[in-house]
Amino acid sequence: MPIYSKESLDLLRQKIDLPEVLSGHLQLQRAGAAFKALCPFHEEKSPSFVVQRGDTHYHCFGCGAHGDAISFLMTHVKMGFIEAIESLAERFQVTLEAVDEQHQKKGPSKAQLKQALDLTSRFYHFLLLHSEEGDFPLKYLYERGLTLDFIRKFEVGYAPRQGDLLIRYLREQGVSVEVMQEAGLMNARGKDFFSERISFPIRDAMGAVIGFSCRKFIEETFGGKYINTSETTLFKKSNVLFGLSYSRQRIAKEQKAIIVEGQIDALQLIHAGYDYTVAGQGTAFGEDHVKELIHLGAQKVYLALDGDKAGQEAAVKIGHLFQKKGIEVLIVALPNGLDPDGVLKEWGPSYFNELLSSSRDYLSFVFSHLSQGHNLSSPSQKNEIVQRIVEKIRQWEQPVMVHESLRKLAEVAQVPESTLGVGQISLPDLFIKKSSSVAFHQVNPDQILETDLLRWLILVGKQEPKLVELARLNVKQEFFHIEGARRLYSQFLDAYDNNEPCDLLALGQSLSSAEETQLLSEIMLRKINILKGEEGIKETLRKILVRHWMEQREVIRMKIQEGGVSDDEMSELAKEFAALNKNIPELVLPVEES
Repeated sequence: MPIYSKESLDLLRQKIDLPEVLSGHLQLQRAGAAFKALCPFHEEKSPSFVVQRGDTHYHCFGCGAHGDAISFLMTHVKMGFIEAIESLAERFQVTLEAVDEQHQKKGPSKAQLKQALDLTSRFYHFLLLHSEEGDFPLKYLYERGLTLDFIRKFEVGYAPRQGDLLIRYLREQGVSVEVMQEAGLMNARGKDFFSERISFPIRDAMGAVIGFSCRKFIEETFGGKYINTSETTLFKKSNVLFGLSYSRQRIAKEQKAIIVEGQIDALQLIHAGYDYTVAGQGTAFGEDHVKELIHLGAQKVYLALDGDKAGQEAAVKIGHLFQKKGIEVLIVALPNGLDPDGVLKEWGPSYFNELLSSSRDYLSFVFSHLSQGHNLSSPSQKNEIVQRIVEKIRQWEQPVMVHESLRKLAEVAQVPESTLGVGQISLPDLFIKKSSSVAFHQVNPDQILETDLLRWLILVGKQEPKLVELARLNVKQEFFHIEGARRLYSQFLDAYDNNEPCDLLALGQSLSSAEETQLLSEIMLRKINILKGEEGIKETLRKILVRHWMEQREVIRMKIQEGGVSDDEMSELAKEFAALNKNIPELVLPVEES
């Protein structure tokens, strides 16, 4: 995890234009010296989301949402902390300098690679639409039912037959050979990586081109039907969701997603209005893809995979990955031999709507799929099928999901619930933490309490000095249980005392682990009402004081119970315990309030 220099982060802070960042996601309207918009964090008809001209923070007077550019990208766009910083740096053309040698980037920067890939995408797109050589692949696309509007929207292009045309063009644009190689645009022989193929840009979640998927349209072209960019610094096939840049916001807002197999399937559905569709990229849909959609808040997924046997097998595997995490899975029954692209061409969006509405739940689909070719009147064959499904269900991590799914399976298979162990499953193992993420699978009350305090300080403290003083008077660093929270608290106070920036950008400089990065991300997950800053921080401080008081009592109580001390020491411990009991802690107020 990179740690960036204070100087580069300070420069980024100066260059961030909050209205410019927000305008990419909201419809801002001028209102005197401010901008207003409908709040993205709650439903409303009149705009209460406000940004004052020149301010670095937004505030919603309806729901209390408050934050800066980084917190907006983290809470609304669902970026991680480092991802948000790097995205802003690219947008405002700030070079971030890593201060730790182990994080120093060798070779070209990500910004250089993205620039080269963007130039390539526009070059391929131009050749498809405006070159004589592009006429034939363009005609091929038209015959496949792709419209000019579709081609322009998704910047479909053509990688030319001539093996060094792209390289010569990029050199003219000042792109070095090293950048071309690192971006996956040049092969080992020093020629263009793609040749005589139709190109589909692969974009990251924010829309930057990170690679290409190129399809052959002439049977004689060497290689498979599709060739993807080799893995690079930017492009990792195992965690790239094709189409996510077009679908991210709606997935996060509506908490649902459609998953398809092919790139054209994804783009056609997005183009038809199903802009919550994604596809895996050049590899089987895996756990990293699942994590990305869960991170966006997806609670329901539709698997619209090809209707052939391979598509059904893929639906069983992918569905299991989601059900394992407690996500509802529905199977879209596509006509045999057709993919989503074919369905749209044959019958249009209205028919696809019907397919979505009639989707089958995952367990019913799996039971039906595994039953194909088996005689369910045979007890042994039926038992084999049911036990295979039970084995899958017992691997799922959510206790309620396991219990209810076993009940559902009993209903589908028409067997007594007791034969599947309903109500008799052992639950403790399901609570074992499965991930290093602080955010999932574990509720830590200490972390919730300490991040609450940090949230108030970071978002309100600079404007309300008395609240910082209130925290300083009542909570010492040793009161914290979470090491990362203790470090952030200390860093905040140091920066505040030295009149230095103490916002998210400044605090992020000292992060040293994935857990601390996740901790800073969690600080922004909850909204606060800054108008109730004093009330909120006092309540949080009281809870921390009482927690510390209870811990002191418990330490003394344990010493008394364990024995092994003299009578005099026992007497002193008893007096100390009695004194603590009589003195439940109260907040120490600043002089002007006391």
